[in-house]
Amino acid sequence: MARLTAKDIRKLTPAERKKKLEELYDELSSVRIQMATGGGTENPYRIRAVKRAIARILTIEREEELEAVR
Repeated sequence: MARLTAKDIRKLTPAERKKKLEELYDELSSVRIQMATGGGTENPYRIRAVKRAIARILTIEREEELEAVR
């Protein structure tokens, strides 16, 4: 998965963002399961990167929500 930037996320429609968010949550759970079972992962940074991507999407959604209220 390529790194998601705020610019890329803002280009997505709300439906695409929701789908991407679901994919990221699924990926995060699978990576966590791999780590918990002792299998490890080829890239330990992956958990951090996925969590940051999720945070970026949620932040942008919140910004747009607040902008709509104004």
